[in-house]
Amino acid sequence: MIEAVRNILITIFVLSFTTSISSNEHSELIIKDNDFFIGDEDAPVTIIEYASMSCSHCADFHNDTLDELKKEYIDTGKVKFVFRDFPFNYPALAGSMMMRCVPNDVRYDYMNALYKLQKNWVVRDNTKTKSELYKIMQSGGMLQDEFDACLSDQNMENDILEGVMNAQREFNIRSTPTFIINGIIYSGNKNIKEFRQIIDKILSQ
Repeated sequence: MIEAVRNILITIFVLSFTTSISSNEHSELIIKDNDFFIGDEDAPVTIIEYASMSCSHCADFHNDTLDELKKEYIDTGKVKFVFRDFPFNYPALAGSMMMRCVPNDVRYDYMNALYKLQKNWVVRDNTKTKSELYKIMQSGGMLQDEFDACLSDQNMENDILEGVMNAQREFNIRSTPTFIINGIIYSGNKNIKEFRQIIDKILSQ
């Protein structure tokens, strides 16, 4: 019942709050202390990705494009890449919560693993989702009680859903992945050629 309510709440949050934020100091473009990112903090280009871990298009980006983007622009100090949660359903919410319960130095690897194994744990049966998700986390050393504590952390769940609300309010996001590149919104998956065009244009200005 609780998980069903969460699904309903997420849907409400995604479809609501479409008015714009009036004050720039509350803008979601501002990188927060608890944001997870890779790359140089002072890179000239900032990419914020809003993704749902159950989204197949998000998995395509992470599996097929992100590694090349990382080699060309992130590892070379040109791009700071910020990962933000935008879960559309219970499996995505559970996956996002797991990522917040692992150390930042291994979070990127865990995230890539979840996207690669997405079809294993993103299923209609929430009990199976939790079981398959635990198998993945357990392979990295997470214990059952740690897994259960993470998944039942109400404050963390509220923080994730608040982030969904804020992003929806400011950017009116309706699909994932959505990328915000130096303040400009780009909806939908992009291949490496499209990213090159966008990023190189910014760097040439």
